[in-house]
Amino acid sequence: MLLTACLANERPVIVVTATPDSAPTRVAAALAAPAAPAPALNPLTGLLLPDPTVLNRRPLAVKISNAPDSVRPQAGLALADLVFEHYVEGGLTRFTAIYWTHTPPRLGSIRSARLIDLELTAMYGAILVYSGANEPIRQRIAASAFATRAYEGVTVGAPLYFRDPAIEAPHNLFAVPAQVWARAVADGVNDAPNLRALSFSATPPAGGQPGGGVTVNYGPDEVRWVYDPASGLYTRYVDGRLHTDADTGAPITAANVVVLYVPHRDDESIPVGEWNGVPIYSTEIQLWESGPALIVRDGVALTGYWMRWEQTAPLTLWADEQATQSLPLKPGITWFQIVPTDFTGVALQ
Repeated sequence: MLLTACLANERPVIVVTATPDSAPTRVAAALAAPAAPAPALNPLTGLLLPDPTVLNRRPLAVKISNAPDSVRPQAGLALADLVFEHYVEGGLTRFTAIYWTHTPPRLGSIRSARLIDLELTAMYGAILVYSGANEPIRQRIAASAFATRAYEGVTVGAPLYFRDPAIEAPHNLFAVPAQVWARAVADGVNDAPNLRALSFSATPPAGGQPGGGVTVNYGPDEVRWVYDPASGLYTRYVDGRLHTDADTGAPITAANVVVLYVPHRDDESIPVGEWNGVPIYSTEIQLWESGPALIVRDGVALTGYWMRWEQTAPLTLWADEQATQSLPLKPGITWFQIVPTDFTGVALQ
């Protein structure tokens, strides 16, 4: 049985009182499993790290713009450990990128937080890097458990953030991750979280179908990932154009592309404007409990389920609704494409 309570921000907290065979109990057991014996293993990517000391700091959850088209290429996007792409208002998408093991010289452009960032920041015990938010979301961030490590760009300013005068506002705000971590040290909030959620295997599970690419048509933008057997990675294209990193010019690639089907609803307590006289509200992406998932790796596509039963726990991936068999990712960077549960714009190639 599941009991549901409410926080002040009205986001349900799931309290598990289930039988030993339930999926929540199995997920909790997986999260409590001993950490991998190799101290230099990155829990977010499954890769060995030349310098394990980077795990002694908190990850950054960085809000990066994806609209209008002129914000591409973004700075530092190729060096994230994990990236979540999700809808915002008007059918556009935005990124929350998780950085832990790389320190790019700059990140951006930085834009405003959304409701989903309350979840993602809590999931990874992260420092939230964002430009600002509308007042109701700002209040929820201020009331959150991570409020002391939420660094709002428009109020914090330099040296954590700077504006590029050659770029039109509001798309010209960038973050300096080294300065963000330095500020977190000074504020006493840079202690490392214990993240042990994802499982990895160099060999894909049996039973998949061909997954030489996957397209996610968000509407205004069409995202296409194309598999390269030589590198074992997927390369990202947006509206038919290669998506690159502004700092290096290198293509954005991923070892895994995971489509998460997640309930979306309008939060009518947070109006954000109107379109042709129709009010527009902030979108609540309910990234808790469970839902279907499509995992694309190594040229193979696998169907399964994502699960998240605790507010401070990262999601996990399973082959079945009972969480009896995990779905391992390929070691490397993972991009999560979040879509509504009734979304029909995903196609395998």
